[in-house]
Amino acid sequence: MVASELGIDIEDIADFELNLYDVQPASLGGAYSEFVHSARLDNLASCYLALRGLVDHTASDDGLDLLADDEDISMIALFDHEEVGSSSLTGAGSPIMSEAVRRISSALGAGDAGGSDDLYASALARSFVLSVDQAHAIHPNYASKHEKNHAPRMNDGMVIKRNANQRYATNGITGFVVREIARRAGLSPVQEFVVRNDCGCGSTIGPIISAATGMRAIDLGCPQLSMHSIRETMGVCDCECLMFSWSGCAAVLESSAMGTTALSFMES
Repeated sequence: MVASELGIDIEDIADFELNLYDVQPASLGGAYSEFVHSARLDNLASCYLALRGLVDHTASDDGLDLLADDEDISMIALFDHEEVGSSSLTGAGSPIMSEAVRRISSALGAGDAGGSDDLYASALARSFVLSVDQAHAIHPNYASKHEKNHAPRMNDGMVIKRNANQRYATNGITGFVVREIARRAGLSPVQEFVVRNDCGCGSTIGPIISAATGMRAIDLGCPQLSMHSIRETMGVCDCECLMFSWSGCAAVLESSAMGTTALSFMES
């Protein structure tokens, strides 16, 4: 079949990697088209919104290029294999993130003996990482699976995730920063998620990146239903909220002199 599709002989195929996936296009649903139904929202939704946020951050309403006077670096990192542990060549457990920052710092500090090392250390210390992965929205048939006061709802805004066992990278400082960004941007109230004490908790790339680089980080995302199923559901308003928070994060961090803005998103 593969050879036929490629128009080659079977003997010409040395090896292959194949994945089956739903090819049905995404669609809007609900009485007011308030929901997005699609495969792989976890976590392609975050990847797309990150890209849109970065594009919007580079240009103002009057068409001026904001990068011309931007002394900081905004970046997106899309990693593979988050769902299976991130320990791979292209996963968050690899040195690709720290090496990217090191090489950029080296290029900016070229010609200054020892300057690139200082610039690299300074960049890490002044950076802020958004680890963005989808969150589990409360399901009406399984409401007891959530803590009563920490049950994210779709179309009620993005979710900040916390865990005492450090399964998420959020702490008091990073949580405050993102809530303040949302307040300044006029976004809907930020929701908070904490897993029930008697339930296990998954993890993200946030703790991996933060521990490996020393960069401040927070875990957040959009609430959704049917995570990991062939067809997932999330809120339209949450998509807009997360995209605007990306642009708002970059602007606020730069204006407050917090420095280089590193934004990490995973793609599993």
